[in-house]
Amino acid sequence: MRTSVYVGTSLDGFIARKDGDIDWLVKFQNKEVHDSYHEFIGRVDAMVIGRGTFEKVIEFPEWPYEKKVFVLSSSLKQIPDILNDKATLVAMKPAALLSYLADKGFSNIYIDGGKVIQSFLKEDLIDELIITRVPELIGSGIPLFGGLNNDLQFEHIRTNVYS
Repeated sequence: MRTSVYVGTSLDGFIARKDGDIDWLVKFQNKEVHDSYHEFIGRVDAMVIGRGTFEKVIEFPEWPYEKKVFVLSSSLKQIPDILNDKATLVAMKPAALLSYLADKGFSNIYIDGGKVIQSFLKEDLIDELIITRVPELIGSGIPLFGGLNNDLQFEHIRTNVYS
């Protein structure tokens, strides 16, 4: 099982405004970023997102994901019927969820959403972090990182600079 994060942050480390808005981030999308994301998503079997991310993406004009999505939430009670074949609601701890996904045949999982990323990091269950940092300060919002029980060390592989 391999778990990966692919996320954009502001210069001051936020992944979204407090209300979940990413207007400041979207304006930096270009072909390089698009190609990078599609290269990444091509090696992913499934996605795990949190309630906040799910509630944001269901506001989009159309469902943005091609991969199977697992919505990690203890407060949501159901997925809208129109998304039943695309998303599954799960309420379990990160390690138990990864075991569940492995039993379902998944082996490369994309972890997304602030609290979800933080919960997986807290249990040292993230193998890869791909972080796009855009040159904008937003001052406050949903941070990418939160408190940890132990230091986590990652190996820096490379840094890409995009226009």
